[in-house]
Amino acid sequence: MSAPGRFAPARRRILVGAAGLAGLGGIAAFCASAATRGLTLRTRAGLAFGTTVALTAAGSEASVVEAALADGFAAMRAVESAASLFRADSALARLNRDGALEAPDPHLLALLRFALTLADKTDGAFDPTVQPLWPVWAGAAARGERPGAEALRAALAQVGWRRVQIGPDRIVLEPGTALTLNALIQGYAADQVMAALRMRGIADAFVDTGEFGASGTHPDGTPWRLGLADPRDPATVAAVIAPFTGFAATSGDYNMCFSDDRADHHIFDPTTGRSPRALSSVTVTAPTGLLADGLSTACMVLGRARGAHLVAAHPGCAVRFTGKL
Repeated sequence: MSAPGRFAPARRRILVGAAGLAGLGGIAAFCASAATRGLTLRTRAGLAFGTTVALTAAGSEASVVEAALADGFAAMRAVESAASLFRADSALARLNRDGALEAPDPHLLALLRFALTLADKTDGAFDPTVQPLWPVWAGAAARGERPGAEALRAALAQVGWRRVQIGPDRIVLEPGTALTLNALIQGYAADQVMAALRMRGIADAFVDTGEFGASGTHPDGTPWRLGLADPRDPATVAAVIAPFTGFAATSGDYNMCFSDDRADHHIFDPTTGRSPRALSSVTVTAPTGLLADGLSTACMVLGRARGAHLVAAHPGCAVRFTGKL
């Protein structure tokens, strides 16, 4: 759970069976595979949420597929407008700046309500109010240091999910409180994109919003597969989820780091203000991207045993842990 800073996010997973995979000969092979099934395949890539994104869809009519991809990107832009901290004009950025927000965006409300519910379920291990820790760590890292105990205490005094009040038409933050929904926004965006594609009748799709979603099948008619990157060598596939349908999210110590040894990274334990040290990464598969994204971050803080218990309480979910390497 972090905000953007000078530490650029790394790509966390490798797609297996998605557009551009060299082993399939790239887009040309993808299109040829789709054509044998009477389908037109299109892939559209861009930037969102401070990273690269790509949507792949197949359908019987090219115009419908193109319209679906346009709708998918529009869905991502709507989520960014509501809750991205990479946009100074987002509803969330304005809420953090002003401490209150009237008539909040429905996407922001949905994200924040989920965040607070998950905070309650995890006794605060997941907490969207850890944002005040970000400038403390980013500033210290820029100086080649770790934050001192006093700086962390001051930031933690502003952290606590109960410091957020949601009313029918208003969100209010206690003084000093600031929110980040970065631990949820990409998974939620995957949900919104998939919904937009379904509205256009798209059955076969692979969505990469920074987290992943898949429906139907690969253009060659086989199930989609998702490769998981080795946390210490992200160019290497450490495991493959096959078949892959639904949604998957990964949280790891290698996406944004404050120290070369990855002991200090963008995921904060709300009780200590420091990064959890037990795990290198957690991948959760779930019926929704929002749930996968939230659970993966919570598990990084909770650790293997408590995290597994949390995931087991959610039907249709599974988790993969990678210990600290």
